[in-house]
Amino acid sequence: MARGLARDHAEKRAALRRGAAAYFAREGYARASMAGAARACGVSKALIYHYYEGKEALLFDILEEHLGALVAAVEAVGRDGLPEARLKRLISAILAEYEDADAEHKLQLDALALLPAEMQAPLLSLQRRMVSIMGEALEAIRPGLGPRRGAVTMSVFGMLNWVYMWHRPGKGMSRADYGDLAADLVIGGLRNL
Repeated sequence: MARGLARDHAEKRAALRRGAAAYFAREGYARASMAGAARACGVSKALIYHYYEGKEALLFDILEEHLGALVAAVEAVGRDGLPEARLKRLISAILAEYEDADAEHKLQLDALALLPAEMQAPLLSLQRRMVSIMGEALEAIRPGLGPRRGAVTMSVFGMLNWVYMWHRPGKGMSRADYGDLAADLVIGGLRNL
């Protein structure tokens, strides 16, 4: 009979994801090792291999959890209310998910392309879902974007994706204030297209 999962299995995996994400982001995924990830997580190499068959599986789990949480957050915004209010809620939801996930976000930007194609596919699907939801919200504010929709959508993500590089909690704008500023810039820009 197969052995069941420990009661704290999910918590241990979450802790390994967090520790390994910080290590991979700091060292660079290509240079990082499973032994280094184990050290960074404060566990044995045998334990990390108990949960993950290798570095690619660990990175995939980190990114799938991160992107899945982002998609769930933007889907939870719904479609009700004025389009401008929906966009503000979408931006706020994305920035809230990015908070305390700088390492995961850095890996999404820097390391996803290093995974084999079959591992990239479901992650890219999650990214496309998030981009599609944002594109629909933008189109609701400015119908008829046509071929400009993709460029406008990616410009919004360009404003949001790099917050982790410069934002420091307690210094300057809060993430919420930045979210309002970004939404106002986008809404104003859409009105003038």
